Amino acid sequence: MDVTEIEVDELDRRRAAGAVLIDVRQPEEYAEGHVPGARLIPLAEVPDRLGEVPTDEPVLVICKSGGRSLRAAEHLVAQGVDATNVAGGTMAWIESGRTVATGDAPG
Repeated sequence: MDVTEIEVDELDRRRAAGAVLIDVRQPEEYAEGHVPGARLIPLAEVPDRLGEVPTDEPVLVICKSGGRSLRAAEHLVAQGVDATNVAGGTMAWIESGRTVATGDAPG
């Protein structure tokens, strides 16, 4: 299944416009550093937590480097969600010098 991918520059623009961002990493990875505003739904929990994913607006999906988020985005698209993968993931976000939130809250 084809999933649209964006780079972190586009993520930054969409996030500033209020886009929904879901981080599919493990809680400890998320707590160590995540894109501010990202909601945590670990990859293994995505199927059981579909009710938490908006279906009336685009959703961006991120992980550490883009692999897990691509799998999650593929699943979401198959469920009718307008999901887009963030290529390069949180590592690309950090490497770009952008702000990173820490802890359990979306920040």
